[in-house]
Amino acid sequence: MNKREHWQQVFNTRQANEVSWYQPTPLESLDFVKQLAIPADAAIIDVGSGDSLFVDHLLQLGYKNITVLDISATAINKSKQRLGEKARAVNWIVADVLQLNSGEQYDCWHDRAAFHFFTTAPEIEKYLSVAQKHISPAGKLIIGTFSSAGPQKCSGLPVKQYSENMLTSTLQKWFSKIRCITTDHVTPLKTIQQFLFCSFQKITI
Repeated sequence: MNKREHWQQVFNTRQANEVSWYQPTPLESLDFVKQLAIPADAAIIDVGSGDSLFVDHLLQLGYKNITVLDISATAINKSKQRLGEKARAVNWIVADVLQLNSGEQYDCWHDRAAFHFFTTAPEIEKYLSVAQKHISPAGKLIIGTFSSAGPQKCSGLPVKQYSENMLTSTLQKWFSKIRCITTDHVTPLKTIQQFLFCSFQKITI
């Protein structure tokens, strides 16, 4: 089963509140958006969104230029159905982020729990190359991964854990760290997963 088939199966067989990463309110992501003072007209992309409610909250806050990307068409369709008419205000992309070549640039690139599924050096390098290409010169990157104390697998797939120093070092070619926090995510099954959330500034060369 390839990546697309895997995630299609996940979103075809589970409801939003049945997956471990479910958050009714994505507090950490919203807090970073607020702390970074991302303006309402900023171009924001949510990468590996699944059927996350992050887009719902951004719309409620008045953001007007939102793009949502996921490899699973089912996840995207679930989000569209949930939003109803509001979905017309969002740009939707069904794609593997490693293949993204939209020609667009974003002022804020948000990724909660997608990056850590890229576990090999070539995948990580490709992801970061795509990200820096699609982030505007003064743009920000918000990334949430499993911390060094987090799970070693998610949804049956291996993941890469990160400490603050390791994530900062991994991104240092194109991004400089602004702020990092660790947080305990409580899953629908009431287990605890420790996440690392960091914000980065794109380095202008």
